[in-house]
Amino acid sequence: MMKKNNKKDNKKEQKPATPQKDKMCYFCVQNINDVSPRDTMTLRRFISSFMKIAPRRRTGLCAGHQRKVARAIKVSRELSLLPYIPE
Repeated sequence: MMKKNNKKDNKKEQKPATPQKDKMCYFCVQNINDVSPRDTMTLRRFISSFMKIAPRRRTGLCAGHQRKVARAIKVSRELSLLPYIPE
């Protein structure tokens, strides 16, 4: 008789879960209420290398500040302070 393959037997050994560092909202930690579209150095932290707005799970921003950052990035692109596409 042939032995049935169990999925549990075929799985590789899993590594133990490593504790992930909690991400804190940059603007809440710095006590910054307004996000300025003219502060391009701060806004570049929240843009990927393809000039896309980074998601909350990557940036660690709270929901309110993520909305403000997204709006500030869009305004600064309209003002030609940030590019739409990578150079």
